[in-house]
Amino acid sequence: MTRQRKVILEEVRKDLDRHLTADEVYEEVRKHLPRISLGTVYRNLEILAELGEIQKLEMAGSIKRFDGNPQKHYHIRCLRCGRLDNAPVAPLQQIEDKLYGATVFTIIGHRLEFEGFCPRCSRERAGDVPETPGGNEN
Repeated sequence: MTRQRKVILEEVRKDLDRHLTADEVYEEVRKHLPRISLGTVYRNLEILAELGEIQKLEMAGSIKRFDGNPQKHYHIRCLRCGRLDNAPVAPLQQIEDKLYGATVFTIIGHRLEFEGFCPRCSRERAGDVPETPGGNEN
């Protein structure tokens, strides 16, 4: 593994609760490798995802993010601010089992994203906390 790829992988895995965008990974990696290009970070993130070292999250309504936890797990996304957290439930193998034989597709896995409002956005929607200027109204 190249030094650049190793540093990128370390940054994505630094905190498994973070789900960084490629630009955020780039900013973190530049602290260690100031001369690295954004294109190099993008290419290596794609390669790491293809190798199964990280997950590339491309769910509806959100920008592409990268997850340092390569194990199958679900996510919860705030519809207002875009916050993305790990969902505290185990993946359901039964979903894939039910599809086996019921479709012409060869099922190799599934992704599930829950949608809702994070605690802060829930409070803001209820009027408890003033909205910050420039807030995302997804």
